[in-house]
Amino acid sequence: MKRREFIKGSAITGFSLAIPSLLLGQSGMYSAKTNRKVYRVLTADRVNVGTLPVMRAFAGNHMDYVSPFVLFDEFGPVNITPGQDALRVNAHPHAGVIPTTYFLKGSGHHKDSLDYDIQVTEGEYMMFSSGRGAIHMEESGFKLKEKGGSLHGFQVWLNMPAQHKYADPTTSVFRKKHIPTIIQKDFTAKVVLGELFGYKSDVQTYTPTFYYYIKLNKQTRLDIPVEATHNAFAYCVSGKVELEEQHELSPNQLALYKRDANNINLYSEEGAELFLLGGQPLNEPVFAYGPFVMNNENQIRQCYADYQAGKMGDPAKVN
Repeated sequence: MKRREFIKGSAITGFSLAIPSLLLGQSGMYSAKTNRKVYRVLTADRVNVGTLPVMRAFAGNHMDYVSPFVLFDEFGPVNITPGQDALRVNAHPHAGVIPTTYFLKGSGHHKDSLDYDIQVTEGEYMMFSSGRGAIHMEESGFKLKEKGGSLHGFQVWLNMPAQHKYADPTTSVFRKKHIPTIIQKDFTAKVVLGELFGYKSDVQTYTPTFYYYIKLNKQTRLDIPVEATHNAFAYCVSGKVELEEQHELSPNQLALYKRDANNINLYSEEGAELFLLGGQPLNEPVFAYGPFVMNNENQIRQCYADYQAGKMGDPAKVN
């Protein structure tokens, strides 16, 4: 694939608003001044990235509510039969951003211009910290090709602060032992980033950030503490989740929260799975063009020139 073709076909766009669903009758929640209010509910759009179908909740928009994140994609669940060609995103560049991948099911294969060639599997988390620029390829893993199975995961881009935009690129994989699991009677949670109820992830980030995968059992109410000045958003994977003021979140919907309160309240009557993410807003300009996320237009132009000049690596050697 030619460099120019990729750049033109990779703008990060796509989302739609949802009319909030309000519960009728008895609620499993209660209101308090310390509880966060929902600002807006979004419904993810179905798009294709390479040969991989994804649900895209946001991409380069709503930065006042999602920073330090800039993109949220759910890929799958999709069934792969033994011997089937890998679902694949061909070699492409990034700069100024950290694409991260977390697998609920199945496995993935990552190869990059930093000479990493990695298999990542269920419950593991990968960070491709692109800095001044690097190239990677992503596809479903070898295990799925050999044995088949379900592929289901999330790619979420974490923005890099301005002072780190030109850092040397790095690739990191965090195995299950690095991601604490909280097991309680009414819920379980994976602490991918940040700290929750005394359980702290081993993954380091440039700024305070949290990323939780939560399973609620039936008739469970859960209060999640957050910093009042930090952003937060919730994405429903399965089931239904009741939020503050009787808003209801269904699969493939994302709730953006207002700031200035330090509790996020969740309730599920029948059980649900969801992600809760957020952190300290960067409060910096964001200029995104395809896979490049920088602070001004000149930096974007320089990224493009560096990629064309081969300074980020050779796509042919990564594919």
